[in-house]
Amino acid sequence: MDNFLNSTNKHSHSQIKICVSGAAETGHCGVGALDLAKELGREIARQGLILVTGATTGFPFWVATGVKELGGTSIGFSPASTEKEHVEVYKLPLDYMDLIVYTGFGYPGRDILLTRSSDAVICGCGRIGTIHEFTVAFEDAKPIGIFEGPWAMGAELEEILQKSNRPNAKIVSGKDPKKLLEDVVALVKKDKVAEYRIS
Repeated sequence: MDNFLNSTNKHSHSQIKICVSGAAETGHCGVGALDLAKELGREIARQGLILVTGATTGFPFWVATGVKELGGTSIGFSPASTEKEHVEVYKLPLDYMDLIVYTGFGYPGRDILLTRSSDAVICGCGRIGTIHEFTVAFEDAKPIGIFEGPWAMGAELEEILQKSNRPNAKIVSGKDPKKLLEDVVALVKKDKVAEYRIS
């Protein structure tokens, strides 16, 4: 019986959770940015990964729409403490998420839970919040992908890395969503716990 369970039971913990960090307001992101965000989402779904976002608008929202187009799983971490606060106070969406965790910790506290609940972080077009999530992931030694596009964030994060005086072998960058995700997943798998069984 144990052999049967081992061969057929897929544990959901083994699915890799990818946090996508990006701006809630995308006017500065450049031409075609939202199409690139959606394609990143589609590729997350194609590779069988779980999307984790800040349950927000803008770049992460468009990634979530891409994930859901292909039937993938999308989880949001809200700064609000309730659904009502999420919608009425923070003015954030409920659509394109399978589950929303209401942290009640505002944006800074939400960012920490968001990145720590994920196996890796990908930074797209962003602003100061994306830089915060990047630095939290950096300090936690998470694998990080820098998604390059018609926005300045990639170059800004590269500059931060150059000035940090701290080497980090867990950071990759690229313009192709498929290749970037494959590179990030390879980094995650180096440290992923396959299974722990209580006997």
